[in-house]
Amino acid sequence: MRDKDEASAMRKVFWALWTLVLLLKLAVAAKLPLFVDEAFYWQEGRHPAAAYSDLPGLTAWLARLGVELGGNHTLALRAPFLLIAALVPWLLARIAAREFGERSGWLAGCYGLLLPLSGTLGVLALPDAMMALATLLCLDAGARLLREVDARSAVELAAGLALGALSHYRFIAVIGVGFVALMLLPEGRRALRDVRVIIAVAIGASAWAPLVAWNMDNADAGLRFQLVERHPWSFHVDGLWFVAIQALLVTPLLFAALALAGWRGARDPSPVTRYLALLGSLVVLGFFVLGFFADTERVSFHWPLPGFLALLPLLPMVLARWPGWARGLTAGLAGATLLAMLGYYVAVSMPELRARSAGEKWYPSNFAGWDELARKVRARQQTMPAGTRIVADNFKVGAELGFALDDPRIAVLDHPINHKHGRAPQLRLWGLHSAGRADWDGKPVLLVVGVTEVEYKNLLQRYHDLCAMVGPLPPPQTINIDHGRQRFALFAFDGKPREGACTTPAMAWVDTPAAGSKVGREFQVGGWAFKDGVGLQRVEVMLDGRVVAQAEYGGELPGVREYWKLADGGRSSDPQHPKVGFTAKVALDAEPAGRHWLGLRLHGRDGSVEDWAEQPIEVGRR
Repeated sequence: MRDKDEASAMRKVFWALWTLVLLLKLAVAAKLPLFVDEAFYWQEGRHPAAAYSDLPGLTAWLARLGVELGGNHTLALRAPFLLIAALVPWLLARIAAREFGERSGWLAGCYGLLLPLSGTLGVLALPDAMMALATLLCLDAGARLLREVDARSAVELAAGLALGALSHYRFIAVIGVGFVALMLLPEGRRALRDVRVIIAVAIGASAWAPLVAWNMDNADAGLRFQLVERHPWSFHVDGLWFVAIQALLVTPLLFAALALAGWRGARDPSPVTRYLALLGSLVVLGFFVLGFFADTERVSFHWPLPGFLALLPLLPMVLARWPGWARGLTAGLAGATLLAMLGYYVAVSMPELRARSAGEKWYPSNFAGWDELARKVRARQQTMPAGTRIVADNFKVGAELGFALDDPRIAVLDHPINHKHGRAPQLRLWGLHSAGRADWDGKPVLLVVGVTEVEYKNLLQRYHDLCAMVGPLPPPQTINIDHGRQRFALFAFDGKPREGACTTPAMAWVDTPAAGSKVGREFQVGGWAFKDGVGLQRVEVMLDGRVVAQAEYGGELPGVREYWKLADGGRSSDPQHPKVGFTAKVALDAEPAGRHWLGLRLHGRDGSVEDWAEQPIEVGRR
């Protein structure tokens, strides 16, 4: 009777927690700006296909389903993923309850909600939600098959394998490790010989057919990107961060408990327990080893999630041996970290909070500025001739603007990040790769450039690459988001040929004061600025968006031109080199002490006026 009462109480806790987490995620998903990958999946959904250059088709299909049912809004786009994510803890609870008892099942389900990596699933329209569900379907089917092979388990296995295959290349890891785990168990080897399981595996394998066909038709571009081009495949020590990052994201006590569950479970006499422990442990350890050789530039902390999901049903047996205070602390830390991750998304959604992080390394650039950019583009379009085309300089700008303007056909110029993220082949297949003025047919074009998508040391080269594609660049309209941490430039081409030397936006740097430094009420500002093709006329110093000093421009700095080398062997072409240095004395009066933002206003000899990105300084008291 006591066990039944405890199970009933835990069931109530689970459903209360499930409801609370779902409501929180709905609120966050409704306000959170669209992540760039989500925008591209939306664009893929507007170009229906069986597979794409970066992913199988299911993620794009779900994105299309969401906006078809709910309109072109972020919450509608994310709704199918939120629904799928809501099924994950429930299915986890069902699996654990069947194998280890009802109370253990509801407890495992609670931790499926509290585990930050799974608790935040669905907030973003990404393939991980369906991958998690597919993993649990395969896990459930495998556990059943160890006892008895029947049609129900075979169908469930086929469904899980197919959904995983339609979600992501990365699901291959779950399939491979799952096969190894079954082969290590006598009961698993018996199940794999059954014709019903063989048929289920064949159905799952057939779900890879669209992706295989796409790669065969496109010179294996997707496979080469996922398995070769994005990874260095040489040893690097960054893999050592894996344990620290996972312990932080999973939370230390929960991470330790899951590790202990895997260790003990692999030695348990129960085949199901050993199967869960082997599957979970091998997935996590496999990604740990891969971390020493694989891509470190893109986010990968979520890759081991299928392994942790496999270990969660074993967690209650470990926690049962811990004292009450340790169990409470484990749950409390996990819940606090989940709230912190959701809180991060809330902060990203609030422009004023996001702007304060502009000087930090963790600034969320992939979420920032897209709505403001869309407003500026609409306003600029209205000042240009009817029929003006919008062209983006990279896939991020094209997809985000496409969603904001409900236009999935925005053309995109060639850009390094199109290749870095595996999107260049897809843009070509859609006919959205623009060669520049060669295919503009003399029509007016508004070119939208994501300035901060290029490292600053490569920015001048990028501007010259743009000149090679579209000709000399007209005076830009610069858009600084969050003090310029996210920066865009709009170039209006009227359709008339632009000839002559490459003209670029201005480039600048503030040497003194350094970003984040403390200054008095009077301080010196010094640095350099130039503008290829035409040069600068004058430089103004700004504080918090207000001009506070006129700089003396024209100081000799020969090293500046020597630094800015181009791929063709040339240098910066500002005609005023080496006289590109500036100095100014700033005397503050009414400004309060504390943090302020120092910037520049650069006036070009072609009439352009560009506000440079700002940097924080600390102003002292009188």
